[in-house]
Amino acid sequence: MTETFDPRALAARLHSLRQACLQEATDTFALPADLYQAMQAQDLLAAADGISSNAWKVTVSPQGLAVTAPLHPYAEAVSGAAIPWYPGLKFETEIAVRLGSDLPVRAGIPYSRTEVVEAISAVYLGAELLVSAVKESGSVSFLLFVADRLGNSGYVLGPKLEKSVVDTVGGTPLKVTHAGRTIYDGPAQHPKGDVLTWLVDYANDGLRPETSLKTGALITTGTLSGAIELTEPGEIDIELGNSRLSFSVSKG
Repeated sequence: MTETFDPRALAARLHSLRQACLQEATDTFALPADLYQAMQAQDLLAAADGISSNAWKVTVSPQGLAVTAPLHPYAEAVSGAAIPWYPGLKFETEIAVRLGSDLPVRAGIPYSRTEVVEAISAVYLGAELLVSAVKESGSVSFLLFVADRLGNSGYVLGPKLEKSVVDTVGGTPLKVTHAGRTIYDGPAQHPKGDVLTWLVDYANDGLRPETSLKTGALITTGTLSGAIELTEPGEIDIELGNSRLSFSVSKG
C-alpha cells in the first residue's frame, strides 16, 4: 500500500490483530520503508503489549542485518508454564544465554565470538512460540515482520545448561513430544551451525540501541528443531541430551 507510513497506526493494527488472534495479508498493510521505521513500530507494539521482560530474540534479515525483538509472554518453567495456543502457532527448541556483563556498542574492532562468550553468565534450554499477525510472516516484507516482533508469541525458559553447550550443542540428540505425539526426533541443528552467530552479528551492529545487550539481558539464539506447527493445545516435552523442559500450550 502506498499511503504515508505511520508507525503508531501499524503498531495499533498489529496489536488489535494479535488480541483477536487474526492474521491479514501483507498487501493490506502500509509497510515500513526501512529498519528504523520497522523498529519504531515494534517499540510501539511492545508498549501496547505491556512488555517489561528483558528477554530478546536475535536473527538476521535477508540483507544480512542483525535484528531483534522482545519475547512475550515470557515464562520460566520452574513451576510449570502455560502459553496461549492459537491456530497457526509454531514451536522452536532454542538455547538462551544471559549476559553477565555489558556488550556496549563500540566502533573500530568488532567483538570476537570469544568476547561474546566471556560476557555470557548462564546458558539455558528454552522454547519459543511463534504466530504472526501477518499471514505470510516475513516472506513478503521482512520489515513488516520485524515490526510484528518477528512473530514471537511466547517464550518458556527451561533449565540451566553447561556454558560449553554454546560450542557443543550441534548434533546433540533432541526429542520433542506434543500432546503425546513425537514432533521432532533427531540431532539439534542451528540454521547457522553456530548458535551464537546472530548474537555476535547483533553485538557488532553499530546502529543498535545504546541500551541493548546490557548485564542481565536474556537472548535466545535461534531454532535447533526448525519451526513446527502445533495443531492443537497440549503438553510439550523437550529432551535435549540429558536436559528436559516441559510446559503446556492451552486455549485462552
